[in-house]
Amino acid sequence: MAKLIHTMIRVSDLGTSVDFYRKALALHIKEQFVFDDYTLTYLANPETGFELELTHNHGVQLAYTHGSGYGHIAVSVDNIEQTHNELKQLDILPSDIKTIHHQDRVLATLFFITDPDGYKIEFLQRNGRYQ
Repeated sequence: MAKLIHTMIRVSDLGTSVDFYRKALALHIKEQFVFDDYTLTYLANPETGFELELTHNHGVQLAYTHGSGYGHIAVSVDNIEQTHNELKQLDILPSDIKTIHHQDRVLATLFFITDPDGYKIEFLQRNGRYQ
């Protein structure tokens, strides 16, 4: 059986992205590999074995595009309101918290933030299928 281990995104400014993910998701550098043309930086925290791989291609000046296929990555949190307030205090601008219902039950309570390269990150209240 396959086990999900990481997702990769390309970033324009590695330092800015590492700082953003440290503040926003409490992710820290687990390992980093610097090559001549690019750097691979793996971020993680103790909550999960899943990693976020930041790929920084050296010398690229143009902003990356996400195309029409990219959606978002998602994280779950114990207290959605507290997390929302903490991000606002860090000058990370979350969207409004909203609750989605399906067949008369709460499916999800969530909000989004956007990283320095325009990638969306969904925050979900830990509940039901979103643990």
